[in-house]
Parts: sequence; C-alpha cells; structure tokens
Amino acid sequence: MHIPATSAVLASGSTEITPVNPEVSRPGASFLTPGAYALEEPGPASAIFESALQSSTEPRNPAVDAQINSGSGVNVDLSDRCVLITGAGSGIGRACAIRLSAAGARPILLDRDDAAVRSTAQECGGEPMTVDLSDPDVIDSLGLDADIVVNNAGFQTVAAIEDFPPDRFAAMVRVMLEAPFRIVRAVLPAMYKRGYGRIVNISSVHGHRASPYKAAYVAAKHGLEGLSKVIALEGGPRGVTSNTVCPAYVRTPLVEGQIADQARTHGIDAEQVVRNIMLTQPAIKRLIEPEEVAEVVAFLCTQQASFVNGAAIVMDGGWTAR
Repeated sequence: MHIPATSAVLASGSTEITPVNPEVSRPGASFLTPGAYALEEPGPASAIFESALQSSTEPRNPAVDAQINSGSGVNVDLSDRCVLITGAGSGIGRACAIRLSAAGARPILLDRDDAAVRSTAQECGGEPMTVDLSDPDVIDSLGLDADIVVNNAGFQTVAAIEDFPPDRFAAMVRVMLEAPFRIVRAVLPAMYKRGYGRIVNISSVHGHRASPYKAAYVAAKHGLEGLSKVIALEGGPRGVTSNTVCPAYVRTPLVEGQIADQARTHGIDAEQVVRNIMLTQPAIKRLIEPEEVAEVVAFLCTQQASFVNGAAIVMDGGWTAR
C-alpha cells in the first residue's frame, strides 16, 4: 500500500494541487508538508480549513494580529534598499513583500501567477515579474540586481520513491535549489561591490527532519541549507550574509488544500487533520502565521543581525527538539 501521490504543480508561491496517483492510499499516513506555498485559487478548501481552525483550541494567534494591526515589530530601516522576493504572489512571499516594503525597501516580486504577483505589487508598491523559476534560461536572462534576496518559491509532490515521477523530482530541485543558486549567482557581484547583501532562504523544518513520501522536497530543502552555508562562508568577508528560515506548518492556501485533500482521502474531518496530523510534532499546537515568518526575515535584514551568518532560524514550535 502507498500514500496518495499528490503534487502541487509548478513552481512558485502560487501553485495548484493535483493528484498524481489517486487510486492508491495509505490510511492514517501524513502527507502534509510545512512550507511557504499557496494554491492559485483556494476555493472550497478555504471554508474547510477555516472551519477546522475555528473549532480548534489553537486559532490564529491574536498577539500576531495585534502586532500587525499596530504596525509594531522589528525596527529596521531598508530605505534605498532593493529586495527581490520569489513566490511573492501569496503566503510567506506576500507577507515578506508587505513587511519589507513597510520598512522602506523597494520590492521586486517574482511569481508564475501573473494576477497574484500584480495584486501583491499593488499592495506594497513593488515591481511584479511573471516568471517560471523551473526554467533556468529565463532566470539567467532577467538581469537581476538586489540588495536583499528572499528565496521563497516552491511546490510539493508526495509519493513513494518507487512511484515518484523523475521529471517532477527534477522540477522541484530546479525551483527550490537551482533557482536560488542562479539568483544568488546573479546578484552577488553587485552585492560585493556595494559591500552589503542579505540572502534569506525560506527553507523548512524538512530541511532538518525527513518525512517519508517527500523525497524531492526533503532533498531540495536539505540542499538549500547547504547552499546557504556556502554562500555565508564566501559572502561573509565581503558584507553579504546568508541564512535560512525554517518554519513548520504556516497558515497558507496550500496548507488549506492539503487539509482538504487529507480529509477527503481518509474520511476524516478537517479538524482531525489539523490536530492529529499537522500538529503532532510541534510542542506549540498552532499554525504559524505568514507575518511571523516575515518578521524573522525582517530581523535578518537589520544591522543588529549583521553577525548572524550561515544560521538556520528554526520556527517549528519545538519539533526538532525531540
């Protein structure tokens, strides 16, 4: 028996979940994955997701909402800085765009979903670019330059290794590992000349812990952790820091879709998916808000974080403490 092979189809902050092999299933298995990604259209999954969370003992964190509404947070001045964010159409990418633009940065926003990235650009005054990061030639042709890079784009495919489509594995590695490499490769020379740069790679708890049926995602995130450290060693002496931010489950539209899919597959309600599958490992029993991740990203851009380099900031509620 196998877990359902389920995938989010290419390749940024805006993705769509489709079945690869819906005939096979493994009751009780978890195929939900922490990350930063979003459905193109949440649709009915949103209602299921909200229903689960409203009945959960751990709803949206009111302290985070209070902080967002008050405008308080890390004191960072990014005036005259340019930030490039991938997967900026929704989820963590969108939250980072809004947060860093509020600090004065000029955002360049990349996403394969044209409508979503333009919407984010309207919210934060950024420059939208519709880009499929699974195409290396496109990345190399963009002529990118930025003071800050937030590598956030990605997608998920879940299948047993013997069922895992090789082309999907390759595509996931291209988007979540090769694309960050190519983007950083493009922007580093100008960062070195300016003597300043911040590379923030949105990784995952799965950059530190493996799960079955997630071969490509776990491999890509582990690879991103290694790439980030190499950038830190090469860039540190020249004013460029590189770090990863590693969240567990973040409240994004992609997670909504995974909850709905899991509930349908195993004949359980959405609340059981949230409580009994998603939140079993973290000691703190709630989802992470995208704005919380964005605040950590903002901190890594401050002068006070200039000696934080080659680090992995784990936001997993205690998952990796086990």
